[in-house]
Amino acid sequence: MAVPKRRTSHSRKNKRRSHWKLAVPALVECPKCREARMPHRVCPSCGFYKGREVKVK
Repeated sequence: MAVPKRRTSHSRKNKRRSHWKLAVPALVECPKCREARMPHRVCPSCGFYKGREVKVK
């Protein structure tokens, strides 16, 4: 089995993990109620999607 010969240092470990970031969710404005919602999804506040009511309150 492959076993590391030396211990991985803190800086080397942190350099490898430097791209593990949380992404900010993309939000768009609902044309009906002007609330922020995720794109391509039903608006959670008014229930409209693509100009028609999908979810009844």
